[in-house]
Amino acid sequence: MNSPLINVCDISKTFVLHNIDGREVTALQNVSFSIAPGEHVALAGSSGAGKSTLLRLLYRTYTLTSGEINFRLSSGEWVDIGKLTDPEVVALRGREIGYVSQFLRAQPRRSVIDLVTRAGVSRGMSRNDAREHAAISLRRLNIAESLWEIHTSVLSGGEKQRVNIAAGLISPPRLLLLDEPVSALDPENRERAIDLISQLSEAGVAVLAVFHDLDAIARLATRIVVMSHGHLIDDGPAQSILPQLQPTDVHS
Repeated sequence: MNSPLINVCDISKTFVLHNIDGREVTALQNVSFSIAPGEHVALAGSSGAGKSTLLRLLYRTYTLTSGEINFRLSSGEWVDIGKLTDPEVVALRGREIGYVSQFLRAQPRRSVIDLVTRAGVSRGMSRNDAREHAAISLRRLNIAESLWEIHTSVLSGGEKQRVNIAAGLISPPRLLLLDEPVSALDPENRERAIDLISQLSEAGVAVLAVFHDLDAIARLATRIVVMSHGHLIDDGPAQSILPQLQPTDVHS
């Protein structure tokens, strides 16, 4: 196996419910694992297992309660994501770590082509190259050219999800986090998206993904990490873990 790109070391996350007597809820507890370049790791576990919380901690949408998330930059330097300043996190997200959720944050004054182009620019592409690659990605994901110049807020749910994928995959970052990226897609467009995602490993991109069905995991994952009630309970090759999973283990 290649040297790890990211080491998740004994991380925990507790939320304080300020509007309910200040009680605390532990979402993750003492979770540790690593991901190497080119690995596609699927997160499995029933609703409430902590899968989406884990992705948001790695992207630094949430802050850690304890533990470390050590990431190896393209320069070879290691950084602890939990200790970065906000500007450093923004820079890290630009070229090193990407996140694709099942929802596109609507931006009323931004067109489809502009949103995807800006994702490429944030990863170091020139604007002309980014726009060219954005067009290629949108075509491959079956987004009609008649939609490229309209505002993202008026798209359907499936169209928004495909635009989200296009933005995530243009000049892909070294680590890509996927949170149910194909859940709203019809069978034809789901196939297109899965085909694009499958090419990431060949490009050396490390992927950590949550999918809502076992078929996507079977087709894409090289490794599966299984979570339950905030704990990591299994971690191994996909061919070993997959036969043990039930449909309820991938529903969020």
